Amino acid sequence: MPDAHSHALPFVQETLLFLGAAVLAILVLHRLRVSPVLGYLAAGVALGPSGFGLVTAVEEIRAFAELGVVFLLFVIGLELSIDRLTAMRKWVFGLGTTQVVLSAIVIGAIAYGFGNPAPAAAILGACLALSSTAVVVQLLVERGQVASPTGRVTFAVLLFQDLAVVPILLMVSVLSDPGEQPLALTLAFALGKAVLAVVVILLVGRFTLGPLLRHVASTRSTELFTATALLIVLGTGWATSQGGLSAALGAFLAGLVLAGTEFRHQVESDIQPFKGLLLGLFFLSVGLGIDLSLIYGQLGWILASVVGLMAIKAAIAGGLALAFGAPRDVAIRSGLLLGEGGEFAFVVIGVALSAALMPTDMGQFMFAVVGLSMMVTPFLPALAERLVALFPVAAPESPQAAGPGELANHVIVCGYGRVGRTVAQLLAGQQVPFVALDMNPELVRSLRAEGHPIHYGDSSKPDVLKHLGADRATAIIVTLDVPAAAERSIAAIRHHWPDLKIFARSRDRHHAAELLAMGVTAVVPETFESSLTLARGALEALGVPTMAVEELVTRYRESDTSAPLTRTGPSRTGKTA
Repeated sequence: MPDAHSHALPFVQETLLFLGAAVLAILVLHRLRVSPVLGYLAAGVALGPSGFGLVTAVEEIRAFAELGVVFLLFVIGLELSIDRLTAMRKWVFGLGTTQVVLSAIVIGAIAYGFGNPAPAAAILGACLALSSTAVVVQLLVERGQVASPTGRVTFAVLLFQDLAVVPILLMVSVLSDPGEQPLALTLAFALGKAVLAVVVILLVGRFTLGPLLRHVASTRSTELFTATALLIVLGTGWATSQGGLSAALGAFLAGLVLAGTEFRHQVESDIQPFKGLLLGLFFLSVGLGIDLSLIYGQLGWILASVVGLMAIKAAIAGGLALAFGAPRDVAIRSGLLLGEGGEFAFVVIGVALSAALMPTDMGQFMFAVVGLSMMVTPFLPALAERLVALFPVAAPESPQAAGPGELANHVIVCGYGRVGRTVAQLLAGQQVPFVALDMNPELVRSLRAEGHPIHYGDSSKPDVLKHLGADRATAIIVTLDVPAAAERSIAAIRHHWPDLKIFARSRDRHHAAELLAMGVTAVVPETFESSLTLARGALEALGVPTMAVEELVTRYRESDTSAPLTRTGPSRTGKTA
């Protein structure tokens, strides 16, 4: 008679334990406004040898959980569109590069000075130079600073840190198996292979992935589309692993290819649940290996290391931001926000421990340092404001107070009716500099008296737009209700500023097709949701990550108590609706 356990699914007990512990830990930490990463780590500690010892198959689980890293890199690739990097190239590739390199050198040198082997010191320097995107984004959203000068500088650095993930993983892979050749030669060979893989995957992916997804999308099958997205992630990861490179590198490149297609948002939506679960499983597996007794015995050193890490990184990031031209208050806020360790440090240290590149006690020590630094980060904005108060600047971070001649990298809203005001309210809530234009003199007069940055004028007149800083604007949003007026404005904008992003409101599908043919970046229907979509496009054009934009729009939609914006009939007056 067959054993009753022979038909049991593998890891069912472990899966139930993981899900139960993770849900409980994350719910508690959510109340405390702490990153879910720490919840997964806490669940792993509770279930592992340092806790209740309920899970013993640590190595088997860890091998499967590494798929979470693959999916993480794929989503990072989706976020890093070429347009976004180009729009913020000074801060991303200037400030971001300098911050990562200088922080890695300083932290690595300190780690080496404390007696760590050179490979371990290099790995620690590289991974601790990165900050927590999840924690920082959440803080900026909650404080309404996503697209403020502080938010933009901070995001630029985080974007480059996301780019740095791939070479850091490559470095760990080379150090884990250097071979018999000199290390420099091995690194150069690995870099050459990586460059070749990048070129091949980008070329092949450009001509295959987009057409494949278009063919799949034509079937209208959501299941098939999701299966194809999973095939792309795992297939490219498998292909690069067969070539001796990281599977995460292949997934990252696939995401980068799809970032420029019309399927980017749908693919990200389909992949997000798998990424979240598998990455959570990875952090749970990291928690399984944490030794609480070892950490308790070195608690004093751990606390000192947390303070030292955050002080070093904040000083470097803040000083460099100041050197790159950021105002003093922005440099202080950004420096402190970037001071903590990031969730990617758990990934790199976990891989290094598996490859025996780092002593176990050092890995455990650094897990505690990174985790504690992430836990205290939510308290840093209050400290930043106290420091800013000690070093006051001439003008506060208030883009709405600036006149048209002082604006730069701003948004121009053409039409300030109900739709235009909804767009402006969401932009203002995140400190995006904007200026509005309307042809209704009574409306302009009343709203200017309330402090709105609105001017009377015809948006089809290039001179008017030029006075509003169109030469320095990031985007223009056209919310005019009359189709002819909207088309005149768009034609003038496109003629004089061919590279400027234009987001427009359309009356119907036929009108939308006409506007797209005129060169509009995106067209949406005239509903309340269209206002949010227009604002979403403008925020993304400013370089705000999609994750943050979606959370902002969701929060605004849930908190808005006004009636939905619906047009009751065609306007004959030329006013905006």
